[in-house]
Amino acid sequence: MLNIDTIEAKYGGAVHVLHGLSMEVPAGKIVALLGANGAGKSTTLKAVSGLIRAEHGAVTSGRITFNGEDLAGVSTEGVVRKGIFHVMEGRRVFEELTVAENIAIGAYTRKDREGVKRDQELVYELFPRLRERRGQKAGYLSGGEQQMLAISRGLMAAPKLLLLDEPSLGIAPLLAQEIFRLIARINREQGTAILLVEQNAGLALGVADLAFVMEGGRVVLSGSADELKQNNEIREFYLGFASGGERKGYRHLKGNPEERMRHAADRHSRSL
Repeated sequence: MLNIDTIEAKYGGAVHVLHGLSMEVPAGKIVALLGANGAGKSTTLKAVSGLIRAEHGAVTSGRITFNGEDLAGVSTEGVVRKGIFHVMEGRRVFEELTVAENIAIGAYTRKDREGVKRDQELVYELFPRLRERRGQKAGYLSGGEQQMLAISRGLMAAPKLLLLDEPSLGIAPLLAQEIFRLIARINREQGTAILLVEQNAGLALGVADLAFVMEGGRVVLSGSADELKQNNEIREFYLGFASGGERKGYRHLKGNPEERMRHAADRHSRSL
């Protein structure tokens, strides 16, 4: 469905963030994009949605296609109309509008009124807390409820591909687990493909079909979620376990990460 082919991306014409990044999202699958802060994960999502241009950035080479159609030069609104919706990091909601108004805004590109009504009921079924608070201003919701609202607004666009950036950020662990169960349900019941950026690799790999690991603006590891859960580099650097199973802190795991990731990149290259 989504194919990212050796793209380079910069901000301000000088800050080089993505370096020949290639990856894909098959139809109907959840794909996790993992990596440390600064690896280029959020920039990847912005490159797909076109929001990179709003931050004085640009995809300078390579190609992004969606269902075979090149997205180069397509406006952000045009990307939404083609079936991609980007739920940005930080629970972006319209705080002065009610929950119901925020949800309605998600359908601004649609003209099928019956479909919109059906999808409003769907999001209230998925997120019953939002039904209870539909007349309340979004700014008074808890962090977890605002994240539910941001995802609901995305679903109202009836996307074929949902881009989710750090849905667990700043949310209590139990509520984050609930949100990830709902992400899996959306994928299972609606068939919506999801490209998921998430620092909590355990949560992400728990719902994903496939995963890519980024380092320095490029992919260094990829495979099925189950394969990556068994990978020692992933277990140590992202899940916090050594190969023997004992828990380790990041300071103890640090070692020589560049050397480790270089070996991981070599293995990835041989697998292509």
